[in-house]
Amino acid sequence: MEIRIATIEDIQAITAVESLCFPVAEAASESDFKNRLTIYPNHFWLLEDDGKLVGFVNGMVTDKRKLCDEMFENANLHNEKGEWQMIFGVNTIPEYRRLGCAEKIITRVIADAKTQGRTGLVLTCKEKLIHYYEKFGFENEGISESTHGGVVWYDMRLTF
Repeated sequence: MEIRIATIEDIQAITAVESLCFPVAEAASESDFKNRLTIYPNHFWLLEDDGKLVGFVNGMVTDKRKLCDEMFENANLHNEKGEWQMIFGVNTIPEYRRLGCAEKIITRVIADAKTQGRTGLVLTCKEKLIHYYEKFGFENEGISESTHGGVVWYDMRLTF
């Protein structure tokens, strides 16, 4: 398996994986991905198995300490010199889950954020995944103000 940075040519495969990983209310659209890939393609990590997209992580960079719902919709909020790498989604297609795929990508994203001189990473997750992100050093900061997709999210932060 190989991790690489996405290009606009990957948009259909990315959108397809997103639709397998998130309910419609939570999933980003092809239009969302087009905006993200146009503005911050270097913050879009793809995991491929023999050329097949099996997972990805994406998110903007900002000086804001909290991930807010507007960030999902407005790629122009990206600040390449920002302190915090936001993670909008950790996606792994169902048949590749529980094989260490997400861990492989998250580890790379953390390493890249360190290399880029970021202060750390921020994400939101559902309660059942708090323990998963804690194993990477993320700390639970409690229930998020995010109402993305109409569900309860928890703010998670990894500070270097």
